[in-house]
Amino acid sequence: MYAVLDIETTGGKFNHEGITEIAIHRFDGEDVVDSFISLINPEQEIQPFVAQLTGINNKMLRNAPKFYEVAKRIIEITQDCVLVAHNAAFDYRMLRLEFKRLGYTFDRPSICTVELSKVLIPGLDSYKLGKLCRTVGIPVTDRHRANGDALATTQLFQLLLEKDTKKLIEKQPVFLNPEKSLNEHLSALLEPLPNEAGVYFIEDKNGEIIYIGSTRNIYKSVNKLFLSKNSLGKKLQKLTHHIRFERTGSSLVAAIKANEYILQLKPALNANPNRPNFTHGLILKTDKKGYHHLVVVKRDLRKPMLTTFVNLAQANHFINTLTERFDLSHKLLHVEPGFDIKSLSISHAEEPEEYNQKVQASLDCFSLKEKNMVILDKGRNARERSAILIENGCFKGMCYFKLNFQINDKQILEELITPMTDTINNKHLIHKYLRQKKSPKIIPL
Repeated sequence: MYAVLDIETTGGKFNHEGITEIAIHRFDGEDVVDSFISLINPEQEIQPFVAQLTGINNKMLRNAPKFYEVAKRIIEITQDCVLVAHNAAFDYRMLRLEFKRLGYTFDRPSICTVELSKVLIPGLDSYKLGKLCRTVGIPVTDRHRANGDALATTQLFQLLLEKDTKKLIEKQPVFLNPEKSLNEHLSALLEPLPNEAGVYFIEDKNGEIIYIGSTRNIYKSVNKLFLSKNSLGKKLQKLTHHIRFERTGSSLVAAIKANEYILQLKPALNANPNRPNFTHGLILKTDKKGYHHLVVVKRDLRKPMLTTFVNLAQANHFINTLTERFDLSHKLLHVEPGFDIKSLSISHAEEPEEYNQKVQASLDCFSLKEKNMVILDKGRNARERSAILIENGCFKGMCYFKLNFQINDKQILEELITPMTDTINNKHLIHKYLRQKKSPKIIPL
């Protein structure tokens, strides 16, 4: 059972506002089974801009019931319900604030239809109630009045329930746990963030960039940080004053750009960009019979590696995939430092030269060694693509292009490319992309 609500307030200083109107509809997922709608005397003046927005003025509220007179009814209609509201952090905070003034702790699970809409109806320009409802064909009457907005939210929530085929409403604590509701400041910072790949820059009150992140979904990643209970999340929740972002289209480009920005700007809360963010790597070894083997070893920056992995499990999974795909007979996954590969005795159906050709073919699908090529990926819009330049196995930089001849003409390509640093972490990102992409688009140079 759900209690869909909307609240209008006096406006004013944070946590000093009062409720002026409330509408609650008890909703079973299909029908409204009970309703409570009332003006509330907040016992304080309404801010002029709020009165102009809502049409509710001080005179209208003079004879309205005070909050303590309707508190019991609110408790009853929301009993055993999940609260549902558009920007639930605000409405839930106001109810808790009013009940706190009465010495009562009001505690209900809650769902925010803003957060839910961004997941189930992604890619919209705005998730404000009026614009969102117009987009999905829901009529809104009495906009900025409690009952009009609550009825619209009820219809919107019913639509979201129908779209929620993966049952996210039941599974995602971000929608349900009231303890994780964001304060209004952080919620406001999230509002303009897109559900797109890119780099985001978090600034403190002095305008200093304190953290840079990259992601395939800017909104979701920042929201996750703001809900996190780890040390980084808590610091960002406390210090964040403003967020800027840069769309990249490609999550690979986003990660590479973020590494470059971190190297140049050195934000206080980012880890050292020169510190490797992988734990294991892949090397090629030959046994005593002359057969090549792909061997997973712990990170050793003194040794060149064919590719790198964030953990041993990822490495083992990749080796298993290659073994099956290229019909490799060796089962060696991981060796400890000091292990002598030549001591192995593994039977093979082929002669060394034939078998080693298969091993080499498996390397060609992801290795950058001595290669000259351009890796193509998504751009920032439908007319654009991104390009990552590799020369002699080294990462040189990236660019965006709109016309195919720009990328096929090496001279033009070199003019378009923005030079970037060939760090071990950037190579790790490119290797990972080539391994995971089923059919990466590559132009040999």
